[in-house]
Amino acid sequence: MDEERALYIVRAGEAGAIERVLRDYSDKHRATFKFEPTDEDKRKKLCEGIFKVLVKDVPTTCQVSCLEVLRILSRDKKILVPVTTKENMQILLRLAKLNELDDSLEKVSEFPVIVESLKCLCNIVFNSQMAQQLSLELNLAAKLCNLLRKCKDRKFINDIKCFDLRLLFVLSLLHTDIRSQLRYELQGLPLLTQILESAFSIKWTDEYESAIDHNGPPLSPQETDCAIEALKALFNVTVDSWKVHKESDSHQFRVMAAVLRHCLLIVGPTEDKTEELHSNAVNLLSNVPVSCLDVLICPLTHEETHEATTLDELPSDKTAEKETVLKNKTMVYNGMNMEAIHVLLNFMEKRIDKGSSYREGLTPVLSLLTECSRAHRNIRKYLKDQVLPPLRDVTNRPEVGSTVRNKLVRLMTHVDLGVKQIAAEFLFVLCKERVDSLLKYTGYGNAAGLLAARGLLTGGRGDNWYSEDEDTDTEEYKNAKPNINLITGHLEEPMPNLIDEMTEEQKEYEAMKLVNMLDKLSREELLKPMGLKPDGTITPLEEALSQYSVIEETSSDTD
Repeated sequence: MDEERALYIVRAGEAGAIERVLRDYSDKHRATFKFEPTDEDKRKKLCEGIFKVLVKDVPTTCQVSCLEVLRILSRDKKILVPVTTKENMQILLRLAKLNELDDSLEKVSEFPVIVESLKCLCNIVFNSQMAQQLSLELNLAAKLCNLLRKCKDRKFINDIKCFDLRLLFVLSLLHTDIRSQLRYELQGLPLLTQILESAFSIKWTDEYESAIDHNGPPLSPQETDCAIEALKALFNVTVDSWKVHKESDSHQFRVMAAVLRHCLLIVGPTEDKTEELHSNAVNLLSNVPVSCLDVLICPLTHEETHEATTLDELPSDKTAEKETVLKNKTMVYNGMNMEAIHVLLNFMEKRIDKGSSYREGLTPVLSLLTECSRAHRNIRKYLKDQVLPPLRDVTNRPEVGSTVRNKLVRLMTHVDLGVKQIAAEFLFVLCKERVDSLLKYTGYGNAAGLLAARGLLTGGRGDNWYSEDEDTDTEEYKNAKPNINLITGHLEEPMPNLIDEMTEEQKEYEAMKLVNMLDKLSREELLKPMGLKPDGTITPLEEALSQYSVIEETSSDTD
């Protein structure tokens, strides 16, 4: 009934009546996402009627009402086929100021029309394959970049930037060809990085260092939304950057990484928005070539150096000042400012504490920290100090407790293969890929999956090279080490050995009993005896024995 009344007025009424009826329809259906199939034909005709109104010379307020209803109707994929034509797309492009290269954004009264047109285009392009093809034909990506260039230094048109960026994200998500066009032809990487700089109001103090005001106000909701959309669009533009990275790109990637460092050190208007902002920054950092991530850390400034060394000089009554200095000292390592890495570590721990959606929410930041640790010594050593500090209390199992180490060790036996692999890999890299060091912190039982996959069940170290500085064990650990259970990784009281009380006949009887039980399980294929191949990987026992036989025969022939 609503569609029928609106359609009648749109076809026959004047601009004021059209505006009123469409405003009523919009208010009533603002939260509607599922539509009645019986009214599908009426909605199609209403869309067609709205496009006919939009080509006329009607007031701005009437245009806005038309576009609001069109945005609501465009949520229904079924009605878009007949209305998604080249002519109708061009109408929306004109209203969104996407057709005029030299037209500046001076008329503030037109801003609502531009925003609503962009919103309509977002829905239509996302829901219609025909619109996606027309977007390529009309070179929509280039038009969006031109509009962004008009907006990038303007402070009061964040809504236009936000929905321009959202449409750019949708296009690059649906068409991989557009990613390449954005990256190279349209210079999307520097353009979108500049949009982020503008959203964060960055002031550079050095080539890759920005001024951070920890006491400054949080980002506004509009700036935060704009930054999030830019981060998502940049992710699509750079998603394959690790394959095509050239030396000439290093500067641009380092600038982007420096902007992302700034992003990690600021907050949004709410805790949820801050987490969303940081989550998108983490995803984008995963696309940055690992050699360019060195800008996440930077040397301490003179002021930071002085602040980090004045803890003992503060009077005893200056408790608050001491806490601030102590907090800052925990983010310093080897003369480097580790604030961004500390934020990433806290972000990772929060994602672990959520206890769900580990693959989507946790693995990106874990992968990022793993690659940073593998490539950058200072980052690895700082994270090792924070995650795997020297062992003192070994009375509890490694997976029991509330420290970051305990939480990561628990993930090593997670049901999701990808999650447990990346958690184990992270700890392994922090241990410089040395098996003995990993087992000290996790126990053999928790690490067995990783070691089996790497062919390191018999010990040794991984393929990557690390510095040869050795871990120093605490006196508490050295004293407890002889009684630590290597499987569980914790201190156990010596247990009585029952075999010591058996006679030789009893020992032989128990041994044969065990052999027979294992033989039965093997024959019934409930248990499969396994052995280690010469390369350290697991294989069926027969195959392992045959390989060792071949090695022995070869050695004999050589002798």
